Amino acid sequence: MSLITCPECAKSVSSEAAACPACGHPIKSQPVPAKKTGFWWGLGCLLAVPAVLIVVAIIGLLAAIAIPSFMRARETSQLNGCVNNMMMIQVAKGKVALAHQYPEGANISESELSQFLKRDFAGLICAKGGRYKVNSVGQDPSCSLHGRLSEASKKRIIPNNGVEPIR
Repeated sequence: MSLITCPECAKSVSSEAAACPACGHPIKSQPVPAKKTGFWWGLGCLLAVPAVLIVVAIIGLLAAIAIPSFMRARETSQLNGCVNNMMMIQVAKGKVALAHQYPEGANISESELSQFLKRDFAGLICAKGGRYKVNSVGQDPSCSLHGRLSEASKKRIIPNNGVEPIR
């Protein structure tokens, strides 16, 4: 309820009064909002439900397409990280063999290998949770999940950004 001004006598009148108490002039009542019923309102509701279902279906379809791609990219990046770690082990193993003049087939300890790695050998862990095995001089290092370096590097995918590799 609010006070409004009577258009006839300019006195304050309640907005709910039927007429001005001073002059008797009728006061216009506020328009009542239309009820949401009828054919067109029902038709609009019926069309909104399929529209929402279509939007949900499109989102589901996009998720079904995108999730396997994300999983494949994750697996590829884990494999590439594992191969890179095994290459570092291979290079460090070659440096140890040259420094100590080890013959082919000699075993190298993890402490000797750690001197030529940027971090301790125990700190090298496969992204998927596998463990590395150094193996002897002349043999590729291996991962408990991805296998030997030579096998894993064949599965590896290297993006070339449209540039052909030099052979």
